[in-house]
Amino acid sequence: MSSEYGKLYVVATPIGNLADISFRAVDTLKQVDLIAAEDTRHVKMLLQHYGITNKLVSLHQHNEDRASEGLLEKLLAGQSIALVSDAGTPLLSDPGMPLVKRVKEAGLDVVPIPGACALIAALSAAGLPVTQFSFAGFSPRTSSARKAFFAEQGMSPVTWIFYESSHRILASLQDMAEVLPLDREIVIAREITKLHETIVKTSLGHALERVEQDDNMRKGEFVVIVSGAVVDKTEQDITPEQQEILGILLKECSIKTAVAMAVEITGARKKLLYQAALAMAKK
Repeated sequence: MSSEYGKLYVVATPIGNLADISFRAVDTLKQVDLIAAEDTRHVKMLLQHYGITNKLVSLHQHNEDRASEGLLEKLLAGQSIALVSDAGTPLLSDPGMPLVKRVKEAGLDVVPIPGACALIAALSAAGLPVTQFSFAGFSPRTSSARKAFFAEQGMSPVTWIFYESSHRILASLQDMAEVLPLDREIVIAREITKLHETIVKTSLGHALERVEQDDNMRKGEFVVIVSGAVVDKTEQDITPEQQEILGILLKECSIKTAVAMAVEITGARKKLLYQAALAMAKK
């Protein structure tokens, strides 16, 4: 790429503790011509802390399509730009994708400046398998959509992760408990790198109890990590008759109740009935 064009730097910023920023990130933010930020007021605190006075422009979910065109023009004119989010690594559940896409399509350089990421930080301290994992962003806003989301994710054999807000964490766990076994291993990580950082590894049932009983466990920003489903390749599918009975029960009951009743009626293994119920819920 010709030096006459500017570069877009995707810069990770701290997720809580201001010390969690690299020397390279600070140098980059000082040297670029422009910093595109999700919330300029929020980012100003970080910049002031490190004595960075570069010009700030706003790039958020409501203006990023329009703003991205203007930023691309500046890059084509030779200006360098740093893209930052409110906290952590840009684009992970944050604005920025339209800009990065346009810059790549124009053939210009996009340079990652790695650093803090709530997802990776929580995974590193979770104590659950991380060789393979899936990240699902924020959970859906409505209860019915969350239950369908958890039913689908719950069938995955790998560790899966989602972000959750303080005002939905309790409802989210309640919905999860409706469709997943209460003994499923789960990690609740809140306020990562901040003063009240809490990382709890327990069962889904116990996690729900703790969040219900402890007001502090409903405050802050959350990363929720769930262990993958155990797949036993030696087991066989349930019979058509057992599946029919389960289907009838699901029309009247929650997955949890329908599976429990189907176990009593058919004698089939709970795990097989539960997996079949999750599959039916997706249809």
